[in-house]
Amino acid sequence: MRPAPRFLRRRLLPPQFAHAARVAGAATLIIAIVYTGCVIALNLVTAARLTGQTDARLRDRATEASRYGAPDVPLKDGDDDGDVDDAPLFLWLISPSGRVTRLSLDSPALPAGLRPGPGWPVTKVIGGSFFRLVARRTGSQWIVAGQSLAQNRHTQAVLLDSEIAAAPLLLVAMFLGSLTVGLKALGPVEQSRRRQLEFTADASHELRTPLSVISAEADIALASPRSAAEYRGSLSRIQGEGKRLRRIVEDLLWLARFDSQPPPPGDEPLDVATIADTCADRFRPVARVRSITITADTSTPAPALISAPPEWIDRLAGVLMDNACRYAGLDGSVRISVGVAAGRVSLAIEDSGPGIPETERPRLFDRFHRAADDGQGSGLGLAIADSIVRSTGGRWSVGRSVPLGGARMAVSWRRHQPRHLPAPSAPSWYPGDDRAGHDEARPIAQD
Repeated sequence: MRPAPRFLRRRLLPPQFAHAARVAGAATLIIAIVYTGCVIALNLVTAARLTGQTDARLRDRATEASRYGAPDVPLKDGDDDGDVDDAPLFLWLISPSGRVTRLSLDSPALPAGLRPGPGWPVTKVIGGSFFRLVARRTGSQWIVAGQSLAQNRHTQAVLLDSEIAAAPLLLVAMFLGSLTVGLKALGPVEQSRRRQLEFTADASHELRTPLSVISAEADIALASPRSAAEYRGSLSRIQGEGKRLRRIVEDLLWLARFDSQPPPPGDEPLDVATIADTCADRFRPVARVRSITITADTSTPAPALISAPPEWIDRLAGVLMDNACRYAGLDGSVRISVGVAAGRVSLAIEDSGPGIPETERPRLFDRFHRAADDGQGSGLGLAIADSIVRSTGGRWSVGRSVPLGGARMAVSWRRHQPRHLPAPSAPSWYPGDDRAGHDEARPIAQD
């Protein structure tokens, strides 16, 4: 059967699955090689151990027979020295002339010309079976003890069959486990790759629009002589698109730097109420053009302090306020508030606009995504805000504003706890002063 063409395989299998399968196959191959080596080593150790046990038993029996002399009457059915689990043990007596006398009735005949010597114990084929032989000298004769290795070989065969049967199960489990882990590990990578591709495509589209407008305005202006007012109008439109292009590029560069190596937040306390008041004052002229009313509620029962860089939180508040003013509508209302509760500080901005549909909230912080395509903005503001919130340990809360009826975007952080440092203790007396110091040291609160 011919394999499927490459282009068909690419369509049938996702790239991440094919890559994970290759990695899982390589891991399975390595495990197979290691498993084979371990099996060979285990079988060699098992064979050596079984042979050693057999040699020790034969050596003890031959030593005993040589010490007390060979029996006058051959033993029956081999000498199993009382252990019914072991193979029968046989004894032979070899004279100096090479004549072999069987000391066990059922012992098979030894090979002709067998002489004990260096290299013993040995393994010989006797009667079609492998025997292990050990010799001990008694006077001028040799007593040879032997035992069949059939049981040892059966044990080794059972062990090898078990290892062979377990190998496919182990390798299949290893492959599936590696494939599962690989797919889970590649999931975020593949998602990041897709988001990067989408981001590149969206960025190209967003950058192409102002460039196309600038190019078109320049071509029209240069096509034929025009009046000063017409030239001024073309240059104004080119300037507006240039500012938009610059804003998009600056946002892209900020996100790129932030994604590659986000700077660590500072440990100095920051008053969120001050940021909120400043943001409200900065956007009031913009809101006045659209007849939008901005109100600020920044009074809190305790200082609204968090640990974050001021420029980050200022930019976050600016993004949220800009969106609120954009969607509040003519004669609308925007409210910025700061709260302190349960050890957390919250910054909320509400508007009287149409709100954020439930279907749009999962993609609210995607780059270049706009919940309502009003032709303004690049869709990068909330992506930047989300990066700031995640880096400063904040939590989002997106819903509908109860008093105003529009969207409510809120972020909360853990409240910065001031450190209380004890004041240095005063000495009980001062040089040249006979009065004892009785004032108690007071702790100094450092914000």
